[in-house]
Amino acid sequence: MSHHDYANPSALVEADWAQEHLSDPNVRFVEVDVDTATGKVDVRRAWCAHDVGRAINRVACEGQIQGGFVQGMGYALTEAMLWNEDGWLTTTTLADYKIPGVLDAPAEIHPIVIEDPEPSHPLGAKGIGEPSLVGAAPAIANAIHDATGARVRTLPMTPERVLDTLAQPR
Repeated sequence: MSHHDYANPSALVEADWAQEHLSDPNVRFVEVDVDTATGKVDVRRAWCAHDVGRAINRVACEGQIQGGFVQGMGYALTEAMLWNEDGWLTTTTLADYKIPGVLDAPAEIHPIVIEDPEPSHPLGAKGIGEPSLVGAAPAIANAIHDATGARVRTLPMTPERVLDTLAQPR
């Protein structure tokens, strides 16, 4: 089992620091366990910082960040559209197309809301829907690399693909 810990990711994405040092302060840190015998990746914890402009409803922003991360986790690890040799989609039900459920979500997803009001919006708000999903896959891929030294470059990063990548010389 490979594992990589970050001492205190929250300190790395404090709002003031992010606003000063990042052009797009939507940042994720992810901690994973990788079973090097099976290739299974378990996301243990995540820290997700997002510039929401002005948080009109902070609890809703935090929930969107957490939900978007879990959706991005599915994109990263399990969701695959597969076709047969005749070109027919074979992953046609949720039994075939694996989306993460509550038991798949990490116990800790730390949403970090950064407020830098958008001057062109009457309330200063920015979108938080899609941005909360987008960075999950590269963050998980980087965490797998940090834990194992292997760089998985194909989504979803299934156990088979992780094992294949682990078997390649680095």
